[in-house]
Amino acid sequence: MFMVQKKDDPADQMLVFFPEDSSVGIKAIKEYCQLMVAKGVGRGIVVYQDKITPSAAKVMSEVSSSYHLESFQEADLLVNITEHTLVPQHIVLTPEEKETLLKRYRLKETQLPRIQPSDPIARYYGLSRGQVVKIMRPSETSGRYVSYRLCY
Repeated sequence: MFMVQKKDDPADQMLVFFPEDSSVGIKAIKEYCQLMVAKGVGRGIVVYQDKITPSAAKVMSEVSSSYHLESFQEADLLVNITEHTLVPQHIVLTPEEKETLLKRYRLKETQLPRIQPSDPIARYYGLSRGQVVKIMRPSETSGRYVSYRLCY
């Protein structure tokens, strides 16, 4: 287990857990939640080796109302998907940038194209409902094409 924080906001911290067991159960998830409470951290990532039991996954989804606890299989993290040639650059907008975007184009949140929270890029950046991501793709005609997606 180790703690990480954002460069621009040291108060925004996250715990990363690496369970030694190949299968992660309810007991381990509850221990991780207790550690998060003790350290005062609201976000956490569990990187498991083989599998996570269905009951542990259910506990993680129930805890999600008070804590943001995500799980990744170790094999999924071997390749950095953001560095692949076919994946365009993604930038997560701050709430202020989101408001500016909506005012600039006179849009409502519901009018933006969507990205699912289960999308690999959304999981990579830890997007939560209501956040907007800016996607910049190369374009032959205009140089670059910018689009925005709302995580719903």
